[in-house]
Amino acid sequence: MPDISINGPDGRFAAYLAVPATTPAPGIVVAQEIFGVNQVMRDVCDWLAGAGFVACCPDIFWRIEPGIQLTDKSEAEWARAFELFQAFDADKGVVDLQATLANLRSHEACTGKVGAIGYCLGGKLAYLMAARTDADCSVGYYGVGLDELLDEAPTIAKPLMLHIAGKDRFVPKAAQEKITAALSGQTGITLHHYPAQDHAFARLGGEHYDKTAAESANRRSLDFFRENLL
Repeated sequence: MPDISINGPDGRFAAYLAVPATTPAPGIVVAQEIFGVNQVMRDVCDWLAGAGFVACCPDIFWRIEPGIQLTDKSEAEWARAFELFQAFDADKGVVDLQATLANLRSHEACTGKVGAIGYCLGGKLAYLMAARTDADCSVGYYGVGLDELLDEAPTIAKPLMLHIAGKDRFVPKAAQEKITAALSGQTGITLHHYPAQDHAFARLGGEHYDKTAAESANRRSLDFFRENLL
């Protein structure tokens, strides 16, 4: 699958694009973790393409350092990933994701219906896309910092699904409870809880990967996208 270039309001940036065997098909913008558009994110795009979606993961760290591809296998890479996370401007990231979404809508392989999915930092961004962009639906896996963004929930008009890890080391219990209390009753928002799982339980090959929980979350996500994009 190719890397492409997207022209955003603040400049051009790269993205990984995966196209299904049969087109036109709905699109999905993939919001990266803190490790950049690495093999894990590319594999997510390929998985979505295999399920019948045009998937695109943009390099939202391009303003800091283009082309970052880290792993979660060394302390040095973790340290660099957290440096990037601290330097990252989430508001600018949403601008880039909206530009990616617009690019997908007009792509010859896409039907024009486009959703979003994100993991970790990307889970936060998927929530913000639901609140701030015209994405047709959004899915967030163990998003960080959502408890500080709940004032944006009233602007969410399209379906949103969140996967919440009960033992998430980056999202304390108090934050999870605040998120659940604020969002569980809102029309169009679906919350799935995984009480025994830690952060990144769906990252294949990661320290906290759990096959059963990951497969359950992924199945729910695909069903959600098929319901809202097909």
